[in-house]
Amino acid sequence: MLSLVTMEILLRSKCCQRATVPGPVRVLHKDYRTVTPQNFSNYESMKKDFKLEIPEYFNFAKDVLDQWTNMEKAGKRPSNSAFWWINGIGEEVRWSFEELGSLSKKFANILTEACALQRGDRVIVILPRIPEWWLANVACLRTGAVFIPGTTQLTQNDILYRLQSSKAKCIVTHDAVAPAVDAVASQCENLRSKLIVSQNPREGWGDLKEMMKRATDNHTCVETRHDETMAIYFTSGTSGSPKMTAHTHSSYGLGLSVNGRFWLDLTPLDVMWNTSDTGWAKSAWSSVFSPWIQGACVFAHHLPQFEPTSILQTLSKFPITVFCSVPTVYRMLVQNDVTSFKFKSLKHCVSAGEPISPEVTEQWRSRTGLEIYEGYGQTETVLICGHFKGMKIKPGSMGKPSPAFDVKILDANGNVLPPGQEGDIGFQVVPKRPLGLFTHYVDNPTKTASTLRGNNYITGDRGYMDEDGYFWFVGRSDDVILSSGYRIGPFEVESALAEHPAVAESAAVSSPDPIRGEVVKAFIVLNPNYKSHGQEQLKKEIQEHVKKTTAPYKYPRKVEFVQELPKTISGKIKRNELRKKEWESI
Repeated sequence: MLSLVTMEILLRSKCCQRATVPGPVRVLHKDYRTVTPQNFSNYESMKKDFKLEIPEYFNFAKDVLDQWTNMEKAGKRPSNSAFWWINGIGEEVRWSFEELGSLSKKFANILTEACALQRGDRVIVILPRIPEWWLANVACLRTGAVFIPGTTQLTQNDILYRLQSSKAKCIVTHDAVAPAVDAVASQCENLRSKLIVSQNPREGWGDLKEMMKRATDNHTCVETRHDETMAIYFTSGTSGSPKMTAHTHSSYGLGLSVNGRFWLDLTPLDVMWNTSDTGWAKSAWSSVFSPWIQGACVFAHHLPQFEPTSILQTLSKFPITVFCSVPTVYRMLVQNDVTSFKFKSLKHCVSAGEPISPEVTEQWRSRTGLEIYEGYGQTETVLICGHFKGMKIKPGSMGKPSPAFDVKILDANGNVLPPGQEGDIGFQVVPKRPLGLFTHYVDNPTKTASTLRGNNYITGDRGYMDEDGYFWFVGRSDDVILSSGYRIGPFEVESALAEHPAVAESAAVSSPDPIRGEVVKAFIVLNPNYKSHGQEQLKKEIQEHVKKTTAPYKYPRKVEFVQELPKTISGKIKRNELRKKEWESI
């Protein structure tokens, strides 16, 4: 018997059948293509009709995953896997929803019995893209344990910071990370149990593979309230130390239906591949909740290192229908001969994490025939803005507001600004708090309070809305450059720089200037075939290029060529670090 919550999801998403909307599948326009949506008619109807009831009790494992298992058993779901995993050496794992359920129940029993975890206890999971990571997600849901992911790129100090900050009682990891955990474990008084995914036993650790062989799948899912904390995600730390962002069983478990149904436009016939690192909230977005809400197959490729050719080959070889990746990946893909690969099944491409430049979207479209539908959101939220099927795509913009939020551009006093005026990106949270918004920053009430301005939540990003209702990203509030009275967003400068063939990567920050107060400085990583060019001449060429590509006052008056840019472990450029060095040199 399906729960009322699951029936709501299924009925509203029309996820057991393809929606038939009159018109061609893809229509060529001068500067964009439209694709017929599967789950909605058009943007206006999507905004108007969206509604999601919040039950008193909700658990994604029981109310969504187990209901897909029931439908699978009853023959009411297409014969598409729930989970499909491959690696680079020919290994492959495919699970139905029933198999996912059985294995996750075994893992859940390990957490409650061998690890003695109670509901609400915190579990840090640092695993690469291997099947056990997905099982850990679902096992925590079943037990009511709070899931805390971490990237395998974390250093020993990063791990110590996370263990101490979160007060986690259990950690699940693999061989590469275990030595770092052992080195700091004595400083983590709350840490009681350690589980390792390994071919070999390690002293002081529970061998998860062996424990799974002995565990039973007889497990009853806990009854969790919708507003109980489900997971904690550490922010990427682009400014200051990473913060602990708390999400409830409903804020992501139900809230991400916005992403799955509308932005990703998934059905049970789809195969969804998201390349995000398992340490970030984007994996929750597109590798767990969004696809499984819609009954789609989650595809995963364990790539220890990023290789553009492997990505392209995988898109060609496997029946992936929806592909999601960060702009950096798309930038690297279009530098290869994409036209030599045939993506027979691929029909929908999306991007999030940082703005994607119009140049990259145009190159991808010209070589694949597919648009990139950009989405904008945060660890703290579900999708805030996006391009949706059927909409005109404005390259460089964030699209229009998702149905989950009433997005506005606000001034310092919380007043709504008219189209064309830059301000803070926010949305209304009073009197009704949107479902897909986090609850708080753990142990940081001051930071939590700072996100509110009047009745609105402030994202910390700057932008503006145009006359057509599309939103445009300018930069993080502390990234905006003020020069001679002009406000300059780093993304605008970096997008212009990206169009020059010499520029592989760049970061634009403010730099002190005795006359203008501050000016734009560009830190540039050169493409290999330009590294031998005369730097002074190349600097002038790049500056002239930016003057012609965007408003002349935005060009970088200072340029420094560097070997690499400082980045967070999620790959985001640390502009604040570059800016700090500039201003400390005064």
